[in-house]
Amino acid sequence: MLTAIVDYESGNLHSAQKAFERVAGETGAGTVTVTSDPDTVRSADRIVLPGDGAFPACREELFDHRGLFEAIEEAVVHGGKPFLGICIGMQMMATRGLEYRETPGFDWIGGEVVRITPSDPALKVPHMGWNDLVIDHPHPVLEGLATGDHAYFVHSYHFRVADPADRLAHCDYGGDITAIVGKGTMIGTQFHPEKSQATGLRLIANFLAWAP
Repeated sequence: MLTAIVDYESGNLHSAQKAFERVAGETGAGTVTVTSDPDTVRSADRIVLPGDGAFPACREELFDHRGLFEAIEEAVVHGGKPFLGICIGMQMMATRGLEYRETPGFDWIGGEVVRITPSDPALKVPHMGWNDLVIDHPHPVLEGLATGDHAYFVHSYHFRVADPADRLAHCDYGGDITAIVGKGTMIGTQFHPEKSQATGLRLIANFLAWAP
């Protein structure tokens, strides 16, 4: 089994690569590769889209005519392969993002990416550091995770989903902040599982074993 971590020049992928390689090695979940090659993405058994930075810049990198987005969509939407979006990779699943300017997303999960506006003015943006998850809906990739488990966040915008059924977990930061979304063979985390210690490693293991 091959898991492709998509490299579209959006942030340092080293920590994500190491976490996935570690879990795959421990669980016998096959090979992990970091790639910007559309053919490799298309042929992979599961796809991970990480990312840091602004929504418009990430979209431009993915839609720059290398064929990366087309390969991802062919594999996930048409091929039904498991997909995990991390941070900006999760936000790209939305209908649109409102960071700096309105920018279309993949429109895989209805909703929009909006700036965090905590009700408590003492809470700073970006939302950075550890926060407790609140599980909203069960899901195979969340097996073994529970409300109160900690995850590591770094972001100023969050995914406001159109259908509450698509929000699998949230956290509180002066109001609800979407932490995990999911639909069909797709799942996304706003937090960084590769930086979330036991919680993140469990989620990665579940994703690598997931057969939707």
